[in-house]
Amino acid sequence: MSNLSRRNAISLGVALGLASAASAVPAWASTAAPDPWWVWDDEVDALMAGLVDGGRVPAVNTALRSWVDNDDPLPSGLPADLAAWLQRVNRLPSWADPAKLRRAADFNRRKDTYLFLLYGLGSGIMSTVIPREARSVYWSAGGADMQDRAAKTFTFGYDLSDLNAFQPSGQFVVTATKTRLVHAAVRHLLPQSPHWRAVADERIPISNGDILVTFHSLGTFVHRKLREWHVPMSAADEAAFLHQWQVAMHLLGVRDEFIPQTWAAADAQSAQVLTPLLAPTPEGKELAADLLGLTAQIDLGVTRGFLNEFVRYVLSNEVGDWLGLPRDYAAATLIRTGWPAYIAFREGLLPIAPAGFYLFDQFVRALAMLFLNKGTSSTSTPITIPTGNRPGA
Repeated sequence: MSNLSRRNAISLGVALGLASAASAVPAWASTAAPDPWWVWDDEVDALMAGLVDGGRVPAVNTALRSWVDNDDPLPSGLPADLAAWLQRVNRLPSWADPAKLRRAADFNRRKDTYLFLLYGLGSGIMSTVIPREARSVYWSAGGADMQDRAAKTFTFGYDLSDLNAFQPSGQFVVTATKTRLVHAAVRHLLPQSPHWRAVADERIPISNGDILVTFHSLGTFVHRKLREWHVPMSAADEAAFLHQWQVAMHLLGVRDEFIPQTWAAADAQSAQVLTPLLAPTPEGKELAADLLGLTAQIDLGVTRGFLNEFVRYVLSNEVGDWLGLPRDYAAATLIRTGWPAYIAFREGLLPIAPAGFYLFDQFVRALAMLFLNKGTSSTSTPITIPTGNRPGA
């Protein structure tokens, strides 16, 4: 890494609250440890490659459509080897702590306003400046319809945040398992795209390392922002919030040895594997423009300038500049002064609602609904396995 690149990584790390751990080393950095960037999901990858090449994915998607809740039986009509794999993996790991998962669900309920904004706007836009993720998304089938993909991506976080996420009546275990199938199909399909191969710096996408990077853009980033914003959290809340993400990563096929055991370890990983990698790409800029353009379809109660400035406030001016977001200094001032007051009032630290409270409230709620199945449903968004890449790719 050049000195300039190193300085940029450190400055961005400061903006994202991660630079304090910049000198830490990930657990797998020793030569004896396996490298998560060379670990994929071999068994299901082979299964999905056979189904894709055999033209059997449409029938599998039809069979899986009714499989939604965690306690739903596996649908009939699935290939025997796929059904056997699903039967084995679609369950919580033995180390999952029911008490922590219940506490995480309650924490998500209490902090849902911040989570909606940070997952939808912060993590969503951050994904467009993670080069590998942006290129993989853009050249895959999902990149051609960002509204639909945004809805499905948000559904993952929404199901994870649901009160019953890990309960039999919840949906997250099934959602994660279906996402794992999608990842396996994409790992088979994307290397067949000459457009993706021309820009990719990896042979196969969505390794365990890539999934960990995505986790840090979600769970680690959100945790750090909540602390930065002085949102009250007990130590038990923070531990529970981490535990739900540990379980989520396991369900997505990440090896347990790579999953951080503490927030300090997560911060250390993030400072090594996320912050230094953030950079603009042509694909990412187009994806960000598509995502931010979706807001024109639903009234968020704010101007585009306000939205652009909120992205800058949450992610940094450096990211805003990378994405070419025009400045609106009046909106920036409103956000810098109004958002901390909004949080203080919501947390009972201010006796009277501050000016702009309802503007922020409407904005966050509308932003959340924007990504819930194109703003029309708050229940579920179907997750389907792709059969090809982006049209023309």
